[in-house]
Amino acid sequence: MKAIATNLPEVLILEPKVFGDERGFFFESFNARTFANLTGLNVQFVQDNHSLSAKNILRGMHYQIRQAQGKLVRVIAGEVFDVAVDLRRSSPRFGQWTGVTLSSENQRQLWIPPGFAHGFVVTSDKAEFLYKTTDYWAPEHERCLQWNDASVGIQWPIDTTPTMSGKDQLGKSLAEAEVFE
Repeated sequence: MKAIATNLPEVLILEPKVFGDERGFFFESFNARTFANLTGLNVQFVQDNHSLSAKNILRGMHYQIRQAQGKLVRVIAGEVFDVAVDLRRSSPRFGQWTGVTLSSENQRQLWIPPGFAHGFVVTSDKAEFLYKTTDYWAPEHERCLQWNDASVGIQWPIDTTPTMSGKDQLGKSLAEAEVFE
């Protein structure tokens, strides 16, 4: 596995070494020792989540202001454009974003550390999305950043308004959002 830096140095693309032949393929999707060697982090994942979404579904931009979650995300079917936004006020990159295409074809994963909002939009007909978290879901601490806040300026690769949950439609602008210190 190798780690590739994004424009937000704490957010990393992880590319597994894939072994393939006429039978199909095999790769190790997570190994704690390898992850620690690549990232310098010793994290413990406590929850795995799996979602299925159709084209133009946008999930996000989620974060937990307390019990902040690190997330290791990947796509096992289809394709998404995955985004992280730095919400740490003390960071020199506060309010900046990075976006990466994750798909069952490229088999990339993305590490999003605590302190970042996270979301994705489905760019294929449908996509199955898996992610590990470093803390449990805590709905009382869950917050949502507005997906199209002009001050953040995420360039989503879609040409129509995405379909979102009612909760996600109520996301706050960066100026109004509760953020990390």
